[in-house]
Amino acid sequence: MSRRDWKKVIPTSLPEAMRLTKDFARERRNLSVERIADLMGVTPDALYKWLGTGRMPAPLVLVYENVCGVNFVSRYLAASTGNLVIPVPTGRAVSPVDVQELQSVLNAAVGAILDFAAQRLEADAALASIHSAMCALAWHHGNVERASQPDLDF
Repeated sequence: MSRRDWKKVIPTSLPEAMRLTKDFARERRNLSVERIADLMGVTPDALYKWLGTGRMPAPLVLVYENVCGVNFVSRYLAASTGNLVIPVPTGRAVSPVDVQELQSVLNAAVGAILDFAAQRLEADAALASIHSAMCALAWHHGNVERASQPDLDF
């Protein structure tokens, strides 16, 4: 079984976002549903119910994502209202590899738009490629913006 590229995964529904979050925790953090529930302070039965129905109490969503180590639920909720979630840049210096990766992502997005226009690509795949390009550009935007702000040590 090949490993999933988690950076390119975009959930299309709330239940899928919850399941992807659980799958990430299982694959990357080696956490079972029972262990996730224990770390959240809830019963495994409750967590199984929420995963099955796609309904979880709002205050527990951030706890769930923190325990699992990924924010698919928050990203889906933002995307479903027309917003884009961008990770906060770390403020590290940009390397040539970063710029090359940006160029590759942007090239893939333009290719996806052309393929969609020629009806060779589904809308979901084109949107996923465009989303990846927007996130990469926004990260670089934030990184450049942070360069003018001093980092204060407290």
